[in-house]
Amino acid sequence: MLRIRLLMSLLCAALALPVAATASNTALPEAVRTLAPDWRQLGSGEMSWFGLRLYDAQLWGSAASFSPASPYALHLTYARDFSAERLADTSIDEMRRLGTRDEATLARWRAELGRVFPEVKRGDVIVGVHLPDRGARFYHQGKLTGEVNDPAFARAFFAIWLDPRTRAPELRTRLLGSAS
Repeated sequence: MLRIRLLMSLLCAALALPVAATASNTALPEAVRTLAPDWRQLGSGEMSWFGLRLYDAQLWGSAASFSPASPYALHLTYARDFSAERLADTSIDEMRRLGTRDEATLARWRAELGRVFPEVKRGDVIVGVHLPDRGARFYHQGKLTGEVNDPAFARAFFAIWLDPRTRAPELRTRLLGSAS
């Protein structure tokens, strides 16, 4: 009986470890943690395309619930390799699909994404931080890759995941913490 209790205790402790690690703001780069006093994970989910896992996503906020008026961070852990060019092109395609129609603006934003996006390998992490009324910062493996000082860019970029018209509504729901 004592062995069973001990095994159950160990099992419960082992199951709790991933949850505790996920909820810890240490998943965010140190430079991001200094931008707001109390980051907390709002939600998480997986992005798949035709059954292929592309990345795991976490949305972090500095408020108790999601607020576009407060800083927030999107933490992506990639399950596949992607070129910087593919990441940038896909982002621009989605921004266009969600309503940005000015091709000169999209071309300028494409150049910015080409500057801040690295090649990613399986297991790599990119964190994008939305800074209201300022723009966005991007980190790869904890190191700053660049900043885009354009609030309209930041709104359009993060809309890829957070706009109600996203291609991944289930992921959006999970990121916003609304899913069970």
